[in-house]
Amino acid sequence: MSQAILAKENILLNASVGTKEEAIKLTGSILVEKGYVDASYIGKMLEREELTSTYMGNFVAIPHGTEDSKEFVKNSGISFVQVPQGVDFGAGNIVKLFIGIAGKNDEHLDILSNIAIVCSEEENIERLVNAKTADEILEIFEGVEG
Repeated sequence: MSQAILAKENILLNASVGTKEEAIKLTGSILVEKGYVDASYIGKMLEREELTSTYMGNFVAIPHGTEDSKEFVKNSGISFVQVPQGVDFGAGNIVKLFIGIAGKNDEHLDILSNIAIVCSEEENIERLVNAKTADEILEIFEGVEG
């Protein structure tokens, strides 16, 4: 049975983190814990953030590995971390939703475009930031399975 790209267990609500690095590590650790990636992938996520910010606007960041991190990806997966009080991402940007992505081959491109569609709607962002259960998050992302 193939692993779900976004499962209930991949969702962490009401997290509290002090820095963007902590937030990225937390987002990555879910991917590691659930078997999507090797632990080395987290370092690649942090490296990626130094190259270009993964802040997408609308309180959303999509941390993911660098181009050369593919070898650390076992299965495509998404982790979702909600930080209601927000994390400073620099340049006055505050992030409340972290969507960690690990893509096998080019599967992550489909995943990304689906996430972009969901996150382009401010009303969806508000629902994601205020969601109290993993089921609410899954409902909003129902179309993300590609």
